[in-house]
Amino acid sequence: MTSEEERRRQHRHRHKQRVLRGIDDELVNDFDAATRDMGGDRSSVTRKLWEWYVRLPGAELPERPLTAHGEPDNKPESHP
Repeated sequence: MTSEEERRRQHRHRHKQRVLRGIDDELVNDFDAATRDMGGDRSSVTRKLWEWYVRLPGAELPERPLTAHGEPDNKPESHP
């Protein structure tokens, strides 16, 4: 049987985990599916969004999947 410290070591991540709260399971599942379809993962897309949001030099919004009509739509929507 493994000790508590051994169990902790086995479950350590390479990078510190960040947790987002208040996101429903359906949205998480849709986001995961969309990132996989684009050849990425949740972390890589989230990081790109954060870099763009805080205006890091050279940061760009990640490419989005095609719309339901098969059209590209990579521009942020403007809000009134």
